Amino acid sequence: MTHREAFVEAARAAQSLLAHPEVAERWSRPSACEGFTVGGLAAHLATQVLKVPDVLAGESKGDEPKTLLGHYASVAWAGADLESDINVGIRDGGEALAADGAQALAGQVADVTDKLSALLAAQPVDRVVELPWVGWSLALDDYLTTRMMEIAVHRDDLAVSVGLEVDDLPEAVFGPVLDLLADLAARRHGQTAVLRALARAERAPDRINAL
Repeated sequence: MTHREAFVEAARAAQSLLAHPEVAERWSRPSACEGFTVGGLAAHLATQVLKVPDVLAGESKGDEPKTLLGHYASVAWAGADLESDINVGIRDGGEALAADGAQALAGQVADVTDKLSALLAAQPVDRVVELPWVGWSLALDDYLTTRMMEIAVHRDDLAVSVGLEVDDLPEAVFGPVLDLLADLAARRHGQTAVLRALARAERAPDRINAL
């Protein structure tokens, strides 16, 4: 499975959860993520799929793309307070997108997911995409890794919010997500902390969060 095919599988996993009746039934209730309703969190998950065609439609300025770690070192939301302007804006955007309801959102994601395979297959191997909301570019496959990480994390958030268990993601999705989160955790806490958390429970730190 190619990286781009893996992203399509991640999108399908998000689509499946978004269409679950429990999500619609609890749409207006608080979610497991503070400040988000279930609907707002579902919309934030959906955005990770819905934005991709717009990003692909954009033109690259020819700038040198950031690396994945360089991207996360620069984003304003990483480490920001829950009530910071950037995080409030993210939540407000999710709640606004959720206003049309669960069925409409699930339908949008299904429509985009159906088109993703052809859209991604048509992109050059070395495609670079502009991310206007942050002001820099990434290699397409790196951008898709960021979206797979968001899908993996927020799919779990949404499932917990509505009392569901979800199937494991394919290895082609989970592997890059795990690599990214491990790298970010090591950058934040140091290699020793990550090694101890994974291999030495008796010396493990209290937390090794990546973000």
